[in-house]
Amino acid sequence: MEAKGRRLVWIERPNFHGWGCSECEWEFNSARPPVGQSIEEMKSNYEQRRDNEFALHVCTEHITPRTTK
Repeated sequence: MEAKGRRLVWIERPNFHGWGCSECEWEFNSARPPVGQSIEEMKSNYEQRRDNEFALHVCTEHITPRTTK
């Protein structure tokens, strides 16, 4: 079952800086270069891909709960 109230959060660790889930260990892999004809289009495409992948992920597939401080 999906965690209710999960949100996209910015994560900073020694080996990772990027977006992840507030309720599990899912992290957005932005290894692909941004695509678009302008900076604004690249930004929009990046955010859309990030948001779509976040919406589709299943927290129970990323077992270790993320602890917040």
